Amino acid sequence: MFLINGAFGFTDLWTIVSFTYTIFVVLMVIAVIAERRDPVKTLAWIMVITMFPVGGMILFLAFGRNHRKERTFMQKELFDNEIVGKICGDQLCELPASEEFNSADRSLITLLLNNSRAPLMIHNRVQFYNDGKECFSSLFEDLRSATESIHIEFFAIESGPLFEQMFEILTEKVARGVEVRIIYDSVGSRRLRRRDVVRMKSVGIDVRCFMPVFFTRFSSLANYRDHRKIVVVDGKVAFTGGMNIADRYVEGLRGGVWRDVHIRVEGESVAMLQSVFVVDWAFVSDGERLEDSRYFPASEVSEVCPMQILSSGPDSPYASIKHSYFAAISKAQKYVYISTPYLMPDNAILTALHVAALSGVDVRILIPVRGDNAVVAWAGFAYVDSLLEVGVKVYLYRVGFNHSKFIIIDDELCSIGSANLDYRSFEDDFEVQALIYDNATTCRLRDQFIDDLRDSEEITPQNWAQRSRTSKIMEPIAKLLAPLF
Repeated sequence: MFLINGAFGFTDLWTIVSFTYTIFVVLMVIAVIAERRDPVKTLAWIMVITMFPVGGMILFLAFGRNHRKERTFMQKELFDNEIVGKICGDQLCELPASEEFNSADRSLITLLLNNSRAPLMIHNRVQFYNDGKECFSSLFEDLRSATESIHIEFFAIESGPLFEQMFEILTEKVARGVEVRIIYDSVGSRRLRRRDVVRMKSVGIDVRCFMPVFFTRFSSLANYRDHRKIVVVDGKVAFTGGMNIADRYVEGLRGGVWRDVHIRVEGESVAMLQSVFVVDWAFVSDGERLEDSRYFPASEVSEVCPMQILSSGPDSPYASIKHSYFAAISKAQKYVYISTPYLMPDNAILTALHVAALSGVDVRILIPVRGDNAVVAWAGFAYVDSLLEVGVKVYLYRVGFNHSKFIIIDDELCSIGSANLDYRSFEDDFEVQALIYDNATTCRLRDQFIDDLRDSEEITPQNWAQRSRTSKIMEPIAKLLAPLF
């Protein structure tokens, strides 16, 4: 040793570096375990930190910390409960008295009352879109008719022709005295040019960025993003679903159409979507409270279309959207149809799918043949073998990129919204989902799903075995890393 002979050799340096490395890794692993997150995520982060200690530490501190109980989100949760309580009153604890709801539906409704304070709103009118041109034509028509307020919240707002159409309408509305507020996500809207944000502010649009992230080009893994898509016009009409303000929803891509599903809502559920926007606005605007009754006018819709609006995120005490998927799949008697761009179910959802299929339920899942992220696509393919083994039918959509996010159960229930079937939507991001207990609406969505299957290829054990060797090698590796994406 150098303390004895006065020399400091390579062996001594290596010993110090190795010791420091070991202590560093151990401390980081302890920090990961202390987060008390899902074991699958914990093991994924431990693997990354062990293999790449410095880089792994940076990634964990930037994207891996669990903020569910941090002060900012706790305060947001308290305000969420307060504003929803004011809007809904006694409806928060009411159960449907109608005999139209069977025991399984009543159990699901009760679950969502308890885990996300989502009251059942009976009187609604719903129209769904699976074509971007049709959806945005309807949306812009409603924006033009606004007389009081326009509230817009999107994960992705991108500069381009579609944005310019919206900007022109909103500029005119502001000039006529309409209040226009916009929330955009920092990461999702990284293709929104800074000068376009300045333009919106210059004409009087109140624009706020959700949890700004620097170097957004390199922040696609950033957690706790606002993945919601909500537009509310005068408190009377609302839009939600999977579409963003981006040209690809109208023009498509080189590989074909960019498909997604969106809904237009009139009726009592508009107030619930408005409440989601209001609490998010308070979060991004340092506490501005939009509680005036004019933002929540009484509904004049008499049609019966029962609906619950779920909002979920790191500020929620429960993963309510995951709970809704699990309960809905578990109650299915005839079929479960799922469309998702990202197939990364956790163990609970995977078990529910297995149990349903083994119980004789017709379970079908539609995913894109090519994803917009290679690692995520490989991770999704890693689940296919186990699904095929229990009788789940998996289809690859080949006409373009199917970004639709919905689930259909037994002609009785459908769920449409922003949440994907993956870890990030269930745990890390702010999402919104509409559960619709209506036969006519559910059957229309079912028919669209069947049409999509005609543009898809069913995976069989035989043709799946012929996939590329690269995919077979990358699938298990991507599956291990999937919780981090």
